[in-house]
Amino acid sequence: MINKKKALSSFIEYLQIEKNSSQYTIENYKRDIHEFFLFLNEQGIEDITSVEYFNVRLYLTNLYEKKLSKRTVARKTSCLRSLYKFLLREGDVKDNPFSLASLPKKDQRLPRFLYEKEMDQLFSSLKKDSPIGIRNNALLELLYATGIRVSECCEIKLQDIDLSLGTVLIHGKGKKDRYVPVGRYAQEAIDLYIRTARMELTSSDAKAHVYLFVNFRGDPLTPRGVRYILNELIKKSAADGSLHPHMLRHSFATHLLNNGADIRTVQELLGHSKISSTQVYTHVTKDQLKKVYNASHPRP
Repeated sequence: MINKKKALSSFIEYLQIEKNSSQYTIENYKRDIHEFFLFLNEQGIEDITSVEYFNVRLYLTNLYEKKLSKRTVARKTSCLRSLYKFLLREGDVKDNPFSLASLPKKDQRLPRFLYEKEMDQLFSSLKKDSPIGIRNNALLELLYATGIRVSECCEIKLQDIDLSLGTVLIHGKGKKDRYVPVGRYAQEAIDLYIRTARMELTSSDAKAHVYLFVNFRGDPLTPRGVRYILNELIKKSAADGSLHPHMLRHSFATHLLNNGADIRTVQELLGHSKISSTQVYTHVTKDQLKKVYNASHPRP
């Protein structure tokens, strides 16, 4: 009999050390596994090694009855398949009951992005007359200039930035590092931020650290902090809705493709291991072409 807490603890340690998974991914896995364990308790199943394909089918039926989206069900199924794959590797179970469970086909959702005029509007609304304003401008410029993930942005250290070459070293998923070019606007914004605002925000000796972006206390900026900053910026601009950090990543990729960049280059800049992850942006580009065509052609 395998103790559930021990199994979960070992799996999380595996994700952290071997897979180098982000904290966001780990928290999602924890939540999904806890929910599955609660389901097992309701079914009177104490030993996770006794779970069979029948129990998996029952669990998936339970998820669909809760009106969860296909995307959510697919994520939970993938998470539990990974858990049992790990336990199988460790010799704790004899088979993987989730190996036969097919992942539901996800609904195709095109990524949300900002148009170039909306980006200009967002930058124009920034006030750069304070340390926080200068930091916000540098943060926004870098996210849009590079298309990096917010978790990657928060991990950037001062030594990772080379303003003379116009590059930044990004520590990506799965311990995959990549160099990403940084445009002139972002270079100038970051240079100003490092020379002025960052020095002021980290003036206390207790705040001495090497992370590039800091909060108003001088501590390293977190992904949650970035989300808050971006939503505050969108409120102050004339744009509608909320601004999720990934929208800047989507905007970066879409604008590059719309302006002639090839998909392989965009794939490398985004740090995608598979070209299929990048191809979703070609659908956005096609939609944009159709809109321009319908709006401009005399006989659309």
